Amino acid sequence: MKSKGIANLLGFTILLVLLIYLLNEYGIESLRSKIEEIGPLAPLGLFVLRSTSIIVPALPSTAYSLLAGALLGFKKGIFIICLADLFSCSLSYYISMRYGRKIINKLIGTRFIGKVERISKSKLENNIFLMTGLLMTGLFDFVSYAAGLAKVPWTKFAPALILSVALSNPPIVALGAGLLDGGKRVLIFSVLGIFAISLITAKLNTGAKKVNQ
Repeated sequence: MKSKGIANLLGFTILLVLLIYLLNEYGIESLRSKIEEIGPLAPLGLFVLRSTSIIVPALPSTAYSLLAGALLGFKKGIFIICLADLFSCSLSYYISMRYGRKIINKLIGTRFIGKVERISKSKLENNIFLMTGLLMTGLFDFVSYAAGLAKVPWTKFAPALILSVALSNPPIVALGAGLLDGGKRVLIFSVLGIFAISLITAKLNTGAKKVNQ
């Protein structure tokens, strides 16, 4: 977990530095104009990058939410990120359930397989609160594989996934949009949203532990 957290922090920092450089070099309006000139390739590229970073959890993923908000604006950014998350997490779940530990090991490596197995033993299928809470953390990619490995029914996994995506993505995308737009309201929303998500996640996980005891 520590190594993934460090990778995400490093990726987030590098991306932030790159955005600041591009902003100083071109200006936000000029930068977004260039993105619009690229056409659908820009959002498609972000979709692929975000999806790949989830299917292969060794890659940082949070940074792409910030990038989507910064380059595409909040509305387009949140649509692309949520779509990528729903697609890639569902695919990870399906791959894990259909092919089991061998294929997961090839996709994420032996260094991370232990995390997936530990999460899969957390009685996810019996606790929607635990599953939702974990999907709202930085471990959501591992949780998707773990749910499939634990044979959690799709009817239980899907609602938890949709709820977690709807709650956890907007604040980060809004942060990316607000930082470069200079929108105070968006920035305040994103900071409060991130704080609220932290509280909700902690509450869900605490409640889940009580249920499992």
